[in-house]
Amino acid sequence: MVNQVDIKEFDELINGDKKVVCDFFATWCGPCKMLAPVMEQVSESFTDAVFVKVDIDENAELAARYGIMSIPLVAVFEKGEIKAKSLGYMSKSEAEAFLKENL
Repeated sequence: MVNQVDIKEFDELINGDKKVVCDFFATWCGPCKMLAPVMEQVSESFTDAVFVKVDIDENAELAARYGIMSIPLVAVFEKGEIKAKSLGYMSKSEAEAFLKENL
């Protein structure tokens, strides 16, 4: 399950013990809408990570912090730092390959 979080929850999660996979999106973004069900599907396979999504319009401070200029952007966080990121829509197989490599 991919839960939508705000900046406070996000900061708590990325500084925790688990790796975090974050889908940065906006409600008006077509490719973001296409990616959402893919992330839901792959989150079921990668249970050792926490999957979240952040609306960059509601959390502009986070978008600025990480220099997010284009979406969708999927980022893997480990110990508070971005370990890897993927920009744009990914198919389920592409998302699985990205996550296998970076989790």
